[in-house]
Amino acid sequence: MTNSDTFDYDLFVIGAGSGGVRASRIASQLGARVAIAEDLYLGGTCVNVGCVPKKLFVYASHFREDYEAAKGFGWSHGDISFDWNTLRDSKTQEIQRLNGVYDSILSNAGVEIIHGRATIAGKNAVTVGDKTYSAKNILIATGSWPRKPSYSGAEYTIDSNAFFYLEQLPKRVIVEGGGYIAVEFAGILNSLGCETELVYRGSLFLRNFDNEVRSFVAEQIQKKGIKLSFNSQIQKITKNEDGSLNVDVECQKADGAHSQTQQVDAVVTAIGRKPKSENLGLESVGVEQKVDGCIAVNDNFETSVPGIYALGDVIGRMQLTPVALAEGMALARYIFNDQPININYDNIPTAVFCQPNIGTVGYTEEHAKELGYQLEIYKSTFKPMKHTLSGIDERTFMKLIVDKESRKVLGVHMVGPDAGEILQGIAIAIKAGATKEDFDSTIGIHPTAAEEFVTMREPVS
Repeated sequence: MTNSDTFDYDLFVIGAGSGGVRASRIASQLGARVAIAEDLYLGGTCVNVGCVPKKLFVYASHFREDYEAAKGFGWSHGDISFDWNTLRDSKTQEIQRLNGVYDSILSNAGVEIIHGRATIAGKNAVTVGDKTYSAKNILIATGSWPRKPSYSGAEYTIDSNAFFYLEQLPKRVIVEGGGYIAVEFAGILNSLGCETELVYRGSLFLRNFDNEVRSFVAEQIQKKGIKLSFNSQIQKITKNEDGSLNVDVECQKADGAHSQTQQVDAVVTAIGRKPKSENLGLESVGVEQKVDGCIAVNDNFETSVPGIYALGDVIGRMQLTPVALAEGMALARYIFNDQPININYDNIPTAVFCQPNIGTVGYTEEHAKELGYQLEIYKSTFKPMKHTLSGIDERTFMKLIVDKESRKVLGVHMVGPDAGEILQGIAIAIKAGATKEDFDSTIGIHPTAAEEFVTMREPVS
């Protein structure tokens, strides 16, 4: 690779989230002169207001049930209490530590970090503050941002960013939304002792997940005390003098619509995320965007303007941190090492850290049928061994989706403790094209829940 001295940088990255950091680091290691601009925080959504703090909160929320479960194993304890400030502030300290780690990663890789909001000033120009930089290649990796509701009183809601910095834990809370973020937040709040209701306009949450998984999760989390209000929409929020909120919710039931007003301490909204593509100067150079604001790119992540690239959440493919990391690495190697981009978006595993967890890889039963496969379905539902003594009323669900003709396992789904940890290993088998006979010939690890995946012998349909 040869540098071009006519530009300040070979690559200028806008946004220091997962994809942008990975692309800049790999590009610099390949000999490129790289700068990265960020106006919020290093590490992006995942590190600061996403995966990392969410998982820490999930850990915290499990302890309450663990204390209850311990009684069945002979442990006794006195009164227990929870201090929200300790959790919130400990989380913030960890995030600040990770910000420093990202700073070191970039600096040690030779990437120049520019703090400030960057906008595109031309085909090969980026402006930050009162200074303009020239770059042979520009990468937009600005991520996404929580959508805000449009009803009256929306200013009183708390979005998924602010959730991690709540001044105090609400006693009564509504979580609005039906995606994985809403379901995870509802589980966290409920397990931390909040009276929690999830309000979703659809008939069942977690759209695009396997239907049996969706129904099973709904059943399990209701057992834990979360109130599920499907076919319901918030119409208006008003604030009382004491700081509590009156929330008008319209319920679309089979017998007709009716409204009810609930009084809560907080409304947390998780109604989706939008690409963070506004006010970047895209229009000034003619970068094409889709109707939803996502930046349009080709298979090499190049926009409609040659030399300007985009990846991660802002292009709207799959809003997952590992996907952005893979895209960032592939793009850097493509530009600076002439390595073809070959990212396969099939069979990407994912997890939802609700309680119990969801782990999934491959096709849902519904999608496999739409594609014309003749299927064998294997399922198992059981009480986890731990709960035979814990007294906790929670069950585990597992499902294999098999193509009758090729015998390949097309999809694997699990709801239960550590589902994400278990499915990561199984995802390798699915990626390698494992058949049902490969599963059957694998000896299980006993006693584990995971062994159930290699002992399901008879199809249910």
